[in-house]
Amino acid sequence: MSLKVIVRQTRVSDIKPLIDLQKRVYPTIPAWREDLLQHQLEVFSRGQLVAEANGHLVGAASSLVVSWDEWEVQHTWQEITARGSFDTHNPHGLTLYAAEVFVNPELRSSGIGHALYQERRRLCRKVNLKRIIACGRLPGYHHYADQMSAELYAQKVIWGEIHDPVLSFQLHEGFNYCGTVSGYIPEDQESLGYAALIVWLNPRYNKKKPTLISEGVIL
Repeated sequence: MSLKVIVRQTRVSDIKPLIDLQKRVYPTIPAWREDLLQHQLEVFSRGQLVAEANGHLVGAASSLVVSWDEWEVQHTWQEITARGSFDTHNPHGLTLYAAEVFVNPELRSSGIGHALYQERRRLCRKVNLKRIIACGRLPGYHHYADQMSAELYAQKVIWGEIHDPVLSFQLHEGFNYCGTVSGYIPEDQESLGYAALIVWLNPRYNKKKPTLISEGVIL
């Protein structure tokens, strides 16, 4: 199924529909609060995206900029996003941290996720950031947890022996796998709290030039 998907910056009027959609996507994970979504827009509006199709909101992606050197590989979602407030956003950082992405579960495989990832990459290139880093859920892992470690599960996904709804998609989108993170979202029952650390390197990054974010340029 293919849709005409439009990706744009999130507006305040999108907040309540976004929360409703997120509850449908992640029924076992606490949804965003309205005040946190509002604050994310105030902190870094360009990093907050929604996808529309046929006039309906069908997906969203949230990002902030961090200085990756300040963080350990083993971190939690709560820590790196300041409990969802994005107060850890650092305009002098070089890494676009992908904090969230979700798509209407009835419209998966319709190009929505790809469109959101494309817009993230476009933003990364446009503002001269070095990379995009994310910790992706491993929602298929609970089916294999009694057979193998999360690390081996992720490796088998990379080798093409197992299909994971999230990691397989991210690999297809050009991200590289860097390892597993435990306790990333402890309440994620499908992933058993595990996530795959992934990175996309911006081929147009110019270390001789500042990022437009650190320069205070409004895009």
